[in-house]
Amino acid sequence: MLWILKYFFEIVRTGIFLLVTGCRGPSGFGSASTAEEVTEGIDASGLTVIVTGGASGLGLETARVLALRGAHVIIAARNLRAAEDAKNSILEQCRTANVDVLKLDLCSIQSVRSFVESFKALDLPLNILINNAGVMFCPFQLSEDGIEAQFATNHIGHFLLTELLLDKMKYTARVTGIEGRIVNLSSLAHAHTYKNGIEFDKINDQRSYEDKKAYGQSKLANILHANELSRRLKEEGANITANSVHPGLIMTDLMRHSVTLMKILKGITYFLWKNVPQGAATSCYVALHPSLKGVSGKYFSDCNVVEPCAFARDVKLGKQLWDFSNKMIKAVPSI
Repeated sequence: MLWILKYFFEIVRTGIFLLVTGCRGPSGFGSASTAEEVTEGIDASGLTVIVTGGASGLGLETARVLALRGAHVIIAARNLRAAEDAKNSILEQCRTANVDVLKLDLCSIQSVRSFVESFKALDLPLNILINNAGVMFCPFQLSEDGIEAQFATNHIGHFLLTELLLDKMKYTARVTGIEGRIVNLSSLAHAHTYKNGIEFDKINDQRSYEDKKAYGQSKLANILHANELSRRLKEEGANITANSVHPGLIMTDLMRHSVTLMKILKGITYFLWKNVPQGAATSCYVALHPSLKGVSGKYFSDCNVVEPCAFARDVKLGKQLWDFSNKMIKAVPSI
């Protein structure tokens, strides 16, 4: 149960008082704020947003609220039936919503490439990319590309997706003058990882695999990816920001591999948990709020900037992960 203690320590380190009390931080929002509240009064009409994993949980709430604010939302999901149901549920609440659905399996490099081709065929701009989808605490398994499933889905799939969509985002930002935004969903679990942060030589090693540390490793990768991407975008002078967020502790389908354990944990630490509208708040805030214009390479929790663990602040590790990710993708044969 060491991982639970590490999670609790990370919560304490990043501000347990604000989390428990719901007190607002410097942004004017806090742990009790909802996605609708943090986007109230913001007009997102004319913006196109991709939300991965938008068929359920935090992704669905994020897609719903952004559509409510007028954005054209693309729900990227592996299960098209669930995605269509999600789209219909949004339309039932907001008949003027503009929502489309495209298939995306982040565990498959070919599926990522196919999704990007399908999106580009729509000839739409792209203002915001929310890398929301993920898997959590799953038993050891390799993707069809031979990559450990949590690392493949949570990091490699989003890394490639972002890379393939970046030119479209740069073009959109350039011709419209509107800042593009990339949001990576990470977790406070990024602090509970392997001893070297990212075990590059053991990503696919079943013998050393620990489901919770592997999850933490993938969530650490999300932050390092956003930070290194932010550094590169700034260096290039692109009008795009890249940030990472911790949504909070929320009981969603993401926890299907450890439902009993999570219910017990929630019973003990009930005061630390959020509902889905609260959990989607930070993603929506970072994606849309005008006060964050130009803010990049930051890690947010409860709609406020907080400091991630030391591994997540390691620039050298971020550069190493970037090169490793590209090498891993290039090793997969193209169809």
